[in-house]
Amino acid sequence: MNRLLLILSISIFIISCSSNNENISDADKLKEYKKQIEDLNLKVKEIEKTAEAGDYTGLKIPVKVESIVSSPFSHSFTAAGEIESIAEAFISPEVNGQIISIEVSEGEIVKKGELLAKLNTVIVDNNIVELEAQLTLAKTIYEKQSMLWEKNIGSERQYLEAKNAYTNLENKLVTLRSQRDMSFIKSPINGIVEDVLLKEGELAAPGSQLMQIVNIDELYVTVQLSEAYLPVIKKGDVVDIKFPSYPGLVYREPVYRTGNVINKQNRTFTVQIKVDNKDEKLKPYMLANVVINDYNAVETIVLPSIIIKEDMNGSFIYIIGKENLNDVAVKKYIQTGRSFKDKTEVIDGLSVGDIIITDGYNNVSKGAVVTIVKQ
Repeated sequence: MNRLLLILSISIFIISCSSNNENISDADKLKEYKKQIEDLNLKVKEIEKTAEAGDYTGLKIPVKVESIVSSPFSHSFTAAGEIESIAEAFISPEVNGQIISIEVSEGEIVKKGELLAKLNTVIVDNNIVELEAQLTLAKTIYEKQSMLWEKNIGSERQYLEAKNAYTNLENKLVTLRSQRDMSFIKSPINGIVEDVLLKEGELAAPGSQLMQIVNIDELYVTVQLSEAYLPVIKKGDVVDIKFPSYPGLVYREPVYRTGNVINKQNRTFTVQIKVDNKDEKLKPYMLANVVINDYNAVETIVLPSIIIKEDMNGSFIYIIGKENLNDVAVKKYIQTGRSFKDKTEVIDGLSVGDIIITDGYNNVSKGAVVTIVKQ
């Protein structure tokens, strides 16, 4: 339509010129007409060029863009865990008895083999004294019978009976002394006395807890993971451990062991990490969050998660395309992979070098003409 109007205008202009130049010679008219045609052809070409370029006069939406490059991408997840002591002892006596003294107090550091408490040993001591006297007599009789037997004096039966009596009393004495030693309760580990449950004068019995000792120099962080994670974590994998009680404290430690049995009730398995706790900041049964890396890609396309949108057809973003030499927003559907923090991996739909809209994406729609604002 524009071209028809232009040609019509040119025709009217030529007719007008011809009516005003009737007194000019034909040669001059021809020369003048050719010049006018050349000028009009130039104007036609300029108009056509402008039309081809899409002389867009509407609103152009300002956007910021970024060229896609490949980069590494890692994905991690966080599992809630609990701290456990590796060396912990609930002390219970091996024999019945009344507590006559408790040698330690709560919070005290003890060494392995250190005396913790004493039980009443009066009866055992008396039995030992009595048995020692019997043993002395039995030893004398046995030695005399042995000397006579060497000289072929007396019967073999008398010698054997003396020997048997002496040996039996000797064994009984060993038993009584062992029983007496059990009345002296000693620490089986190095640690700290956490709790003393009985007092002096009370009765203690095997199986009843007397005190608790715990060593916190080295601890376990234990988490229960779904069996779905069996392929992604193994002994030696390095994990980050964070503690709600100490927001700035992070331990980076290898996995000490993974469980070999799946819990039938909740379909989980155990993962344990050893933690050195020389500064004693950590305590048994504290909560811990274990950050476990389960995916790594060396070269992949990663986008800010916020620019990825969804509709009935799937996930999409806007990239820059060209239409009549104008920059326009193009709706591009993509296949996403894993997301971590504010980044999402793109598995399919984009290529390195594509120009994506990173700012202003909420203001554009498919085919919208945009103007690129420099960063």
